[in-house]
Amino acid sequence: MNIIRTIAQIGIIIIFYLIGEYIVSITGIIIPGSIIGLVLLWFALYFKLLNVKYIQKGASFMLAFLTLFFIPSTAAVINYPELLTKSGGLLVLAVIISTIISLVITGKVSKMIEKKEQQIKEERNIVTSAANPIHHK
Repeated sequence: MNIIRTIAQIGIIIIFYLIGEYIVSITGIIIPGSIIGLVLLWFALYFKLLNVKYIQKGASFMLAFLTLFFIPSTAAVINYPELLTKSGGLLVLAVIISTIISLVITGKVSKMIEKKEQQIKEERNIVTSAANPIHHK
């Protein structure tokens, strides 16, 4: 039963991808359909149109195998020796810089979210302790 649930959750993620691809094919915008699908999925989760538990196991399964998706593109670099020239070096530098920027921004956002969750947790504890005072003599 767990396998079927995971497959169904992957199907939900794929549906968002296909909706994004459909939007791109209709409108002709230059943003990839996968990105539009990802943004739509984010909106659905943010506005609670879709509960995260409906895609959590499927997304975790896909993330576990994410590195396998990079192997073909990495191996394909061998077919393009010009990437090892000056312009290739600049390309590699751009990838490294953008990766560092992404990591820094992700870290800052994660830290901000963690602080916000900690504040909410502390506020709940204050409300709970105020509602249930303990009297000591």
